[in-house]
Amino acid sequence: MDKYAKQSRMLVAVDCIIFGFDGYELKLLLIKRGFEPEKNKWSLMGGFVQSNEKPEDAASRVLKQLTGLKDVYMEQLSVFGKPERDPIERTISITYFALIDIKKYEKQLSDDYRAEWFPLEGVPKLIFDHQEMVQQAKQKLRYKAALHPILFELLPEKFTIPQIMTLYEQVYEVELDKRNFTRKLRSTELLIKQLDKDKAHSKKGAFYYKLDKAAYLEKFTRFLNFISNPEYQ
Repeated sequence: MDKYAKQSRMLVAVDCIIFGFDGYELKLLLIKRGFEPEKNKWSLMGGFVQSNEKPEDAASRVLKQLTGLKDVYMEQLSVFGKPERDPIERTISITYFALIDIKKYEKQLSDDYRAEWFPLEGVPKLIFDHQEMVQQAKQKLRYKAALHPILFELLPEKFTIPQIMTLYEQVYEVELDKRNFTRKLRSTELLIKQLDKDKAHSKKGAFYYKLDKAAYLEKFTRFLNFISNPEYQ
């Protein structure tokens, strides 16, 4: 038997929700769609799964092809499959979300697809159900960040406490108390204080820190509920 009888065929696509942080703002990476329908409209990174590849391989391929990015943190999010989501042909999309440090990869973005970073508060109208995908990815990011130090994927190897605080505030859309946040962060014992400072933003400067990745596996529970009552559900 070569095919299942009386079954219709459909396309499978992948869409990548790529979050980045530049030290000041949490952003989303978008491209201008290059073909109809919705040509030249803002879109997530996406493409079709080929017959010889797994969905996760397709997501990695699309990410590298459209942006030049590779070996970034990425995980599967959900499946979007409303029959009418694509007006041309029945298409199911498997979504992935990725986290990157913008400054580390800013020179790799492909000019061919006009990839552009947008602050989350200023994301333009997106094609199809991509806005729903972004919203679901934001909720998943909040959930993951409440249980694991996943947000460090958005930071450079060396970072300051003000940078971490800004990132948490933007992910959870809250205003945090600097003293309490700093105390809780240091109490995790997962940060290694460096000798040098970032003096670009204040005369006094802020010490740099690194994540103690070796200690993380042993002490990761200290990040549980790091943000009180996060609205991630």
